[in-house]
Amino acid sequence: MKSFHGGVHPDDSKKYTAAKPIETAPLPAKVIIPLRQHIGAPVSPIVKKGDTVKKGQLIAQSDAFVSGNVHASISGKVVEIADYPHSVFGSCMSIVIENDGLDEWVEGIPVQRQWEKLDAKELSGIIREAGIVGMGGATFPTHVKLAPPPDKKIDTFILNAAECEPFLTADYRAMLEYTERIVTGVKITMKVLGVSTGYVGVEDNKPDAVKALQNAFNGTQVKVMALPTKYPQGAEKMLIKVLTGREVPSGGLPMDVGTVVQNVGTVVAISDAVTKGIPLIERVVTVSGSAVKEPKNLLMRVGSTFADALSCCGGLSGELVKIINGGPMMGFAQSTMDVPVIKGTSGILFLSKKDVNYDKESACIHCGRCVEACPMGLNPSMLSVLGERQLYVEAKEEYDLLDCMECGSCVYVCPAKRKIVQYIRYAKAQNAIQAQKEQAKVAV
Repeated sequence: MKSFHGGVHPDDSKKYTAAKPIETAPLPAKVIIPLRQHIGAPVSPIVKKGDTVKKGQLIAQSDAFVSGNVHASISGKVVEIADYPHSVFGSCMSIVIENDGLDEWVEGIPVQRQWEKLDAKELSGIIREAGIVGMGGATFPTHVKLAPPPDKKIDTFILNAAECEPFLTADYRAMLEYTERIVTGVKITMKVLGVSTGYVGVEDNKPDAVKALQNAFNGTQVKVMALPTKYPQGAEKMLIKVLTGREVPSGGLPMDVGTVVQNVGTVVAISDAVTKGIPLIERVVTVSGSAVKEPKNLLMRVGSTFADALSCCGGLSGELVKIINGGPMMGFAQSTMDVPVIKGTSGILFLSKKDVNYDKESACIHCGRCVEACPMGLNPSMLSVLGERQLYVEAKEEYDLLDCMECGSCVYVCPAKRKIVQYIRYAKAQNAIQAQKEQAKVAV
């Protein structure tokens, strides 16, 4: 099978956890549940300090369509609603629940549903109520993704099972252990979209997962494809190009070429929500890295902290120099272990000096390696220089800044060790701030 342009081949470092079955983490003494766990309109608390809540109870919501409900992940007492550290946004308003040790479901959950008897609108409504978002890290509300505009004709669904980030094995273990739920989630998703053609893309370094899914989807119109192992194979645009031959245009979305892509964890959550009425309150998280005593794949409640995850893995095995939310290529470094697991947390990495590059950054030597590695065909070197020089508009309008998906391939190959993605992220943020200012002027 043909691959995409560019990309890199980092050490996958999956050996730490690939053979480790998913373990259910012990319930934490408390959970810190952020109100920002999705892209879109913010949610507001519908509980207050002192309230008693049950597992699965709705605790924050918004009337906006592009948003994501938030539910209690344990039963207990709301002890605080305040600003707490956040693994992506730095900090945000969060609801803190003290565990009562009972782990009681709110009334009405779980249920038993025959999803085949429900129509697309009913299925989509259940997915929205359950607060499901993209669990590969993007956290876009799933019900929105499954409701494309009338002028966007969707004919193909793609399950992103590549899991190309080094260290991460949460999706891989789910493919082996949650196979039936994955199949059900895919079928439900395809029914909502009204499509009959589906693909599952799995990197060929996971042959047992490929075989398990091929057997599970046998007799259906879903094709399971083994893809060349190359980072970032799991990026939506790369996956679409390799599986369908279609190319998402600059500034476009998968729906512009008739496709919708979902992550493995997301379709598992869809299955649970539709067949059992269970909202998104837990997820599989890979806890790994050379500073972890016993790396694991943990099923963790949303709101559990990174410190809770480390405790489940026997603590540290050496000097800790970096904590990352997600993978080493696209993840976010953390300054504390007191940040909570959110819906988009696929991995938590505790790294020692062995895994971290401390080479000093120097000036760009114009070698062109970043251009060769960029899967989007951009000029990362120029984008980073423009970001460094605060020429944000030029970066956007002349060098397609917004097409960068921040995969980190450029940083991986850069001999000057430039913080290319950091400069690009900052340039994007400054463009967004400027756009907000202009919108505010128009509103006035």
